[in-house]
Order: sequence, then structure tokens, then C-alpha cells
Amino acid sequence: MWNKRGDEKTMKSGKDRLAKKKIKSGFIREMRKNWQLYFLLLPAVIYILLFVYKPMSGILIAFEDYSLKKGIWGSKWIGLDNFSRLFRSYWFPIALKNTLTLSVLTLLIGFPVPIILALAVNELRQGLFQKSLQTVSYAPHFISTVVICGMLRIFLNAEYGIINHLIGLFGADSVSFLSKPELFKWVYVLSDIWQNTGWNAIIYFAALSGVDKALLEAAEIDGANRLQRIRYINFPVLIPTIIIMLILQCGSLLSVGYEKVYLLQNDLNLSSSEVLSTYIYKVGLQDNDFAFSTAAGFFNSVVNGTILIIVNRLAGKISDSSLW
Repeated sequence: MWNKRGDEKTMKSGKDRLAKKKIKSGFIREMRKNWQLYFLLLPAVIYILLFVYKPMSGILIAFEDYSLKKGIWGSKWIGLDNFSRLFRSYWFPIALKNTLTLSVLTLLIGFPVPIILALAVNELRQGLFQKSLQTVSYAPHFISTVVICGMLRIFLNAEYGIINHLIGLFGADSVSFLSKPELFKWVYVLSDIWQNTGWNAIIYFAALSGVDKALLEAAEIDGANRLQRIRYINFPVLIPTIIIMLILQCGSLLSVGYEKVYLLQNDLNLSSSEVLSTYIYKVGLQDNDFAFSTAAGFFNSVVNGTILIIVNRLAGKISDSSLW
């Protein structure tokens, strides 16, 4: 009995070695056959290794009492002390709350708008008006963030801003939008929707181009109106794309960019405008506490990655679309 089991294990290990040998020889043969293609791929691989994977060693700073003089490998190892200091800091819960507020509002309000825009523009006849509308909606995306923030400061100015001028026409008092903490999130979210809706709609336009025209014509002949054609033909085509985009956006829930927030920030709205990215920027570069800011950034990445995995798994169970 023992010899039989031993023989079976030997045969199995022999088959495994043979299979691995075949895979290895097949890969080497493929490399020799298409070496030109792999050579063209080499610069991209080197770039990713040098500028994506090599900097990951900087994560060690989050667990050290980091010193520029001693470097990553010479600094003292302090374990989770930086994380403990982060979670006990005064601004961390405030920044976390503001980050989640801005991200969730952008997701709830801003995510459906590009879908609605794509469905609406798709129903227009192809011509000058449709192309002009698409161009106008794309244009704000290409405006620099600095310019956008400058425009917002001018438009929302309490004395000469066009928004307050329009408010004054209705007999209301002017509002200092950027001085009121409760209004900052709406300024950020609505301006972000205006800036990125057209650009985010491009992928939905591409998905709608794959709709079978014969189905639309058949539905029209059967008496389906425009809304019914959108609901039963166009929208189902978009569902896989919508799920993928939703997963990706949920995976960056804590990644509110610091540029726009930082440029619109002031002492009066700081309680609502301080987010994790601006907090990390100030602590890391202004206070030179690199270990503390690295710990905050590492926490941000871990939470984003966890949310991405959870949402992707839920999407895979609910529908047939997921990232993996």
C-alpha cells in the first residue's frame, strides 16, 4: 500500500516537472520567435520597474523615524508609531470626514450626469449642433486647475462676482461662497461636475456607438417611443461600462486631488476644505515630517485598495461585469 502511494506521488511529481519544462521551453521558443516585439516592450518594462515598483521601497519610511541624512535604510525602525500619531492627531478625523464627504457627493451627483449627457446627445441628429454640444462639454476638462480656481474666485466674489450679481437681481444679499465652510463642498462638487462631465461621457459615447441600429429600427416600427428605446436598448448596452467605471471611482474614494482644494482653501473654510491629500502635503512638505505623511498616504492607499476589492467582488456577484 505504501509503495503504491509512493509510486503515485512520484508519477505526479514527474508529470508536474514535465509540464513545467514544457511551459519553460515554450516560453523560450516564443521569446526567440518574437524577440523584436519583446525588445520594443523593454523600455516600458524598465520605466515601470524604475518609476513604479522601485519607489515602493519608500513605504518603509512610514514605519521609521525617518532622517534625510540617514536615508531609508539607515533610519531607526519605530513600527506603527507614525500610524498611532496619525490616528490621534487633531486634523485626521476632520480631513477624513471632509474627504469622504467630497468623494461621496461627487460620486452620487457627478457619476450619473455623464451617463445622462451621453444618452441625451446620442439622441440628437448627427450634425453641427451635436458636434458643437460635445465640444462645449469637453472644453472645460482641458482648462488648467489653476485657471479654473481663478475663475471660481472671480465668479464667486462677494463684491463683483457674476454669481452674486445674478443673486442681487432677485433682491437677495450677496454671499461669500468661499468664506462659508458649509458651502465649500458644493462649490467643489458642482465645479468638478462642470469641468469633467463632458470628458467622462466620452467612454459612454463609445459604448453607445456599438448599439445595433437594426434593434432601434425594429423597436421604432413596433411603436416604442424615444424613452422606451433608451430604457430597453441603449441603457442596457451601457450597464457593463457603468459598472466598471463605478468600481474604478469607488477605488479612488479617498483620493481627492489636493490642487483644486488647496487653491480654493482659506482660513475661513479650512474646517470643511482640509482633506487627506492637503493634510499630507502640508505635513510632509511644509513641516518636513516625511514619515508621518508617508504613513497617512499609506493608510489612504490601503483603504482605497480595500474598497476597490470589496466593490469589485460585489459587482461580480450582482452582475457579470467586474475588473477581475
